[in-house]
Amino acid sequence: ANSDATEMALRALRAVKITLPEQRMGQYPHELSGGMRQRVMIAMALALKPQILIADEPTTALDVTVQREILDLLRDLKSEFGTAIILITHDMGVVAEMADRVLIMRHGEIVEQGSVRDIFHRPTHSYTQSLLAAVPKIGHGTRQRPLTSDQDEIVAEVRNISVKYTTGQSFWGGAHKIFHAVSDVSFQIKRGETLALVGESGCGKSTVAKALVGLTPFEGSINIGGKSFAQSTKAAAKALRKKVQIVFQDPMAALDPRMMVKALIAEPLVIHNIGTPASRQAEVLDLVLKVGLLEEHLDRYPHEFSGGQRQRICIARALALKPDLIVADEAVSALDVSVQATVLDLLTSLQKEFGIAILFISHDLAVVENICDRVAVMHHGVIVETGTR
Repeated sequence: ANSDATEMALRALRAVKITLPEQRMGQYPHELSGGMRQRVMIAMALALKPQILIADEPTTALDVTVQREILDLLRDLKSEFGTAIILITHDMGVVAEMADRVLIMRHGEIVEQGSVRDIFHRPTHSYTQSLLAAVPKIGHGTRQRPLTSDQDEIVAEVRNISVKYTTGQSFWGGAHKIFHAVSDVSFQIKRGETLALVGESGCGKSTVAKALVGLTPFEGSINIGGKSFAQSTKAAAKALRKKVQIVFQDPMAALDPRMMVKALIAEPLVIHNIGTPASRQAEVLDLVLKVGLLEEHLDRYPHEFSGGQRQRICIARALALKPDLIVADEAVSALDVSVQATVLDLLTSLQKEFGIAILFISHDLAVVENICDRVAVMHHGVIVETGTR
């Protein structure tokens, strides 16, 4: 019966700690944050109490508090029902906590395997050693940067923005409701500065990012280089968007599956009529190499890459216009720790070279400590605290 199915679905959503489950039932996937969507998928997988659960990066998009809850759920499933779990992850902390045995893969081959203790305390393969060395740790930031910025130019100013959604009726009916995703949020970002926006999944971080690049309606004001999106003509708004680029959390949703990589990265250059075909080709190759991909990847399609490789394509495309501000919405969440370190170093070096400001949205506090100057903490759509890292 529909009532039984509804109650089972609500129980599954509550099990993965989704807030306001009755209200979420009436929403579409695009209305949820990346972390929320991943929790819904986990709820679907857990609902059937499987004998074998393949958990492919189950906690990648989740903040540390929700990650703990999900790992506890997986552990309970394992102990209560004897479920075997194949855990696929690049998070070495999750591996240390959850796994009995570990297999290390590189370029399609298993290069090392053993118990958790042996892998973490006595790694023999150089790749395993590099993975463990690259794990960022709070209080041990080898890439810690000075508390800058040296410049006073304000690249982006957000004043009292609010975003609200009207939730539609669910399949089983129910009244329309107003959901306040973001309420009265304000901050500034200076040239060359990195501001972290942190908080639980679903707290409104990605909604702020979408508002900042003009992808969702909002109340309040957003100024880029002293100019307002809301008060700009169509041509002026296009010029402003050139100054602000975004790297989304879900790379597959951001890439046209019908376009090759070379066309995807060149697309912003074509749209803004920058350079000749030859110069664009050279620029695209340079960007691909900078983000750790190969020249041969230019003639491939998005579906031929791993999630981490697709995210690097998105980062290369965001850098193509040499923007004043990059909004990085969980930009390194899909990357293993060694590649993550490379991409963070790349963002930092480009920031120093071009004076780019970065709004770095993340749930990984160790990464935040390593790359950011200031931190703003969001909770239930409101910034509750701002300060230096």
